[in-house]
Amino acid sequence: MAEEKSKTGGNKKPVRLILLLILVLGGLAGGLWWFTHRHLVTTDNAYVMADSAAVSSRVSGQILKVLVDNDDFVQKGQLLVELDPDSYRLRVEEAQARVNSLKAEYRLAQTELTYIDAVTSAALQEAGFALDMARNRKRQAMDNLKELQKKRKSAKADFGHAKKDFARYSALFAQKAVAERDFDRIRTAYKKALAQLEAIDAAIDAASKEVRVAEDLVHQAEARLLKAKAERLKVEVKKHELNALKAKINQAEKDLALAKLNLSYCRIKAPISGYVAQKNIQAGNFVQPGQPLMAIVPLRDVYVEANFKETQLTHMRIGQKAIIEADIYPGYKYYGRVIGIRAGTGTAFSLLPPENATGNWIKVVQRVPVKIRLDSPPPVDHPLRVGLSLEVTVDTSDRNGPYLRPPETAKAAFIEQNPS
Repeated sequence: MAEEKSKTGGNKKPVRLILLLILVLGGLAGGLWWFTHRHLVTTDNAYVMADSAAVSSRVSGQILKVLVDNDDFVQKGQLLVELDPDSYRLRVEEAQARVNSLKAEYRLAQTELTYIDAVTSAALQEAGFALDMARNRKRQAMDNLKELQKKRKSAKADFGHAKKDFARYSALFAQKAVAERDFDRIRTAYKKALAQLEAIDAAIDAASKEVRVAEDLVHQAEARLLKAKAERLKVEVKKHELNALKAKINQAEKDLALAKLNLSYCRIKAPISGYVAQKNIQAGNFVQPGQPLMAIVPLRDVYVEANFKETQLTHMRIGQKAIIEADIYPGYKYYGRVIGIRAGTGTAFSLLPPENATGNWIKVVQRVPVKIRLDSPPPVDHPLRVGLSLEVTVDTSDRNGPYLRPPETAKAAFIEQNPS
């Protein structure tokens, strides 16, 4: 019995040691996980993404040349495709000819305006001077008539006295009551007063005719002035014609600019730098505006879109570090940071979002896309291609960052993209 107990006790010691070792190792593993891995969240529902640019034509036409092929690297602004420019070049020439014709017509109209302005201005000035002269002549004639009428009154009074004296002396002379010499003096004074009155009447008659002539001249000058003013309206008409021509020239220049723009669209260039993909055209094809020709993929500026479960986002913040592993390069790691957490789940933005208000609802853990930007472009010996599968691990230990991207970040990005 003593031997059996000693054997049993001896067998239990190794088992206890193994159990103790397992407990110690488990505790160490748990402690290690607690301090190093409890802040890590991982998903293999992640893919390489890029803001690819779809290349399309802005005008219709037949392809003359295709200067690139799939997988070629192109720089921004590099020529990719040439369309037949002949019809668009003819439109530019037609638009240019119309602009030149309208400008020549505008210059002729300007010359005519200058001529009409000078002629009508001179005629108006001349009519004004003629009217002033006619009015002055009329005024002088009327003043002369008034002066003669005043003189006639005096002359008529003198003639009245002379007539009375002559009548009285004639009677006395017939009676031999006065000397012949005195009678001759009175008779001479009478004749002189009569002649003076007749002369003044003749002058008044002539002055009246002069007034009537001056009035006619005033009426004629006024008519000429009205005609000259009417002729001046041609200047305003020409100015309106010039404005209309100017508007036509502006429209023709816009048509010319549009024609030149359409001609430039015959040379299709790369909107961004990257690699050519999905080229489905060749020389001789006829393309329409908006028709996809190829895509440019900026592989040097790819990013990661990782779809984390909603339960994994509790402590995720913008700015946290991420480790990315691609299935295509086992064991190789890329490093990046979280730059955005989508504003909704993937299903919420799907073509047919789920209707959770139905009676047969089943709760499903949702996934939210998280955008991760690489710290540096992928190296040339480990390039990433759009759509590759990834495994992403985010370290959520640093929780100082925001849940949402600050508005200032979006504003700064906009200013960077639109410096003007």
